[in-house]
Amino acid sequence: MSRSAAVADRIAQLTGLAVREARVVGAQHGYQHLMLTLSGGRRAFAKAVPAPDQVAPPDRGTVPSVEVAAAFAAEANGLRWLGEAAAVPVPEVLAVGPEALVISMIPPGRATPEAAFGFGTDLARLHAVGADGFGAPWPGFIASLPLDNTRDAGDWPQWYAQRRLLPFLSRAVDAGALRSEDARLVEAGIDRIGSLAGPAEPPSRIHGDCWAGNVLWSGGRGWLIDPAAHGGHRETDLAMLALFGAPGLDRILVGYNDTAPLAADWRSRIPLHQLHPLLVHACLFGASYRDEVRSAARAALAA
Repeated sequence: MSRSAAVADRIAQLTGLAVREARVVGAQHGYQHLMLTLSGGRRAFAKAVPAPDQVAPPDRGTVPSVEVAAAFAAEANGLRWLGEAAAVPVPEVLAVGPEALVISMIPPGRATPEAAFGFGTDLARLHAVGADGFGAPWPGFIASLPLDNTRDAGDWPQWYAQRRLLPFLSRAVDAGALRSEDARLVEAGIDRIGSLAGPAEPPSRIHGDCWAGNVLWSGGRGWLIDPAAHGGHRETDLAMLALFGAPGLDRILVGYNDTAPLAADWRSRIPLHQLHPLLVHACLFGASYRDEVRSAARAALAA
């Protein structure tokens, strides 16, 4: 049996799908990425734990094996939950289990100005669907790190501080990525978070890790993949799009604001919302993100 046939057979066993062909195209966080051709010619994408005789490339963000099933389940739950809103398109979850997640393939396209504007409109509609409190009814993951999704119907600032900032700040300090003086700077923002967070907003249905790499352009629309979905603050997704730069961001924001106007001073809070993903990056990639964490904390305090 060829290597490709062996991989296809294994994915079929893991997922119960009729897999005609499977090709490994990469690896991340300790599992493989695969392109699949299913029976009937349908294309799909899979994440799967490597077979015992296969070794994934080293990755600082590798998920311990006991957590892989939870990570796959969190992604599947998030995709389904976002899809229920019928606003931003997401891939269909075809199969999920302890060792594999299979979703429909999204054909590649271009981020045209029209597509960017439409994505902004769709994202505003997604957020407006809302959520039953801040958090989610399933354990969360962002990249390879667990997220505390404990739900709270109270205010967002304290939920954000307790569930997003403090756990990752502590982890980054323990890992040596941040120093005690860095922690004090972030803690100063946490102490003032009630005044820094801006006007109260109801829980929005957000992607939670909405950087440009998790937006695919296909068929004239922006699609969302790899969610850390939960009930959160809508400005979080917009701040994530700005963090590493998204194609057509200006048009995205116009489409969004035309559909669901943002508070006039929302841009001043971008650094506050970016603190969490920057702390995540410090946990995953070390002290190379120290300066960016400090800059975001200072900017949040200055606002």
